[in-house]
Amino acid sequence: MKRFFILSLIGFYTSCFANAQAQMWSMEACIRYAVDNSPKTKQQVLINSNYKYDQQSAVASFFPSIGASVGVQTNFGRSIDPETNTYSNSSNLSNGYELSGTLPLFNSGQLISKLQISKIARMNGVAELQQIADQQALSTMQAYADAVYYRKAIELAKHKLEESNVTLRKASRMEELGIKGKADVAQIEAQRAEDDYTLTHMQNMYEASVITLKDYMNYPVDQPLEVDTLIPVLRTASAIEGASEIYQTAVELNPLAIQTAYKLQTAKLERRVERAKLFPSLSLFGGINTYYNKTLTGENNMPAFGSQFRNNFGQWVGISLRIPIFDGLTKRTALNKARANIKIAEYKQEETLRQLQTEIEKAFQDRDGFAKEIIQMQKQVKANEMAYQITARKFESGLLSAIDLQTSGNKLLQSQAALLQTELKYMLKSRLVDYYKGIPIIETK
Repeated sequence: MKRFFILSLIGFYTSCFANAQAQMWSMEACIRYAVDNSPKTKQQVLINSNYKYDQQSAVASFFPSIGASVGVQTNFGRSIDPETNTYSNSSNLSNGYELSGTLPLFNSGQLISKLQISKIARMNGVAELQQIADQQALSTMQAYADAVYYRKAIELAKHKLEESNVTLRKASRMEELGIKGKADVAQIEAQRAEDDYTLTHMQNMYEASVITLKDYMNYPVDQPLEVDTLIPVLRTASAIEGASEIYQTAVELNPLAIQTAYKLQTAKLERRVERAKLFPSLSLFGGINTYYNKTLTGENNMPAFGSQFRNNFGQWVGISLRIPIFDGLTKRTALNKARANIKIAEYKQEETLRQLQTEIEKAFQDRDGFAKEIIQMQKQVKANEMAYQITARKFESGLLSAIDLQTSGNKLLQSQAALLQTELKYMLKSRLVDYYKGIPIIETK
């Protein structure tokens, strides 16, 4: 029984530890959750399914359109007798059956252009879905970096507060021994209060950043969310890569650039469709029919239903040529608008590519700039750590005042926070540069 209790206890603590570990959210997990649960992503998936149906409809338009009809008609009063073809006062019942179809033979390539438009719309939908996922991922990644910063800032603030507590205890003891005065102790107490406020402020900022992260992730607000503070390994940029090379890759692989190219192609195809409407169209039509008649009053000498169904069977086939002559300039106006839409699409593509090039240049410059800042900030942190240690020893020896110790400690904390922030910024810009290089932030399913 005792052994069972011990094993159960071990299993309980193991389960609690596993659950605690499972609650830690990495940046990749947050991004994946945000993309999978984004309402915009779900909407685009449904829109893409509509694009698929449009393409299927465009393919089906090449096949004949076939329809069937069945009609029943009753004539009262004076009417034509179907047997003698003379007028008579009688009631007749007519029942007709028809099956007909139409096949387009020539329409100046309208069906082909519409099929190409539907294919481009479907490919554009895929690019648009990737663009939505990328934007969601970038926003979530920024919110995650903010949460990590404040989480690590809490650790720095706690460490600073602990040091202030230790210094305050030492100063109080030195005051008892007559080495320090009340002013020094009061100054250290003020520093401790400031450190306590800084810790509380960072905790509040962390909670606010987690709420923002939950909003981007579409995560339940009332559910806990613990972020993993492990910063991904910072990669060193390749010496041969440059912003111009990245731009050429982005033009071919970036979803936003791909969408502008698709929109331009669509505008050109729509102009082709509108121009084709000005030319004649040729179609083939045909069908079969039969009917049945019965006199409802008087003697009924009409043949039986089966006999009439066979004897009245007929069929037809023909070719229809439709020539547009005048429609109130509707087609001509639509063609002019289609031509203008091409120019609009060209200008939008030019503007999008220019903005993309500017963003790449800025991301590239920011990444390299933050990489240089990290090296300098690391040196500054080491120097401030050494200066703080020396200042603390001199303070304990009575060579420096509490103000000097406070100034040195604040400089160390500020440099540590600045280094952390710069590392996170470098990580974000590195991911952004990789994104422009064609490495997706998150793969769409």
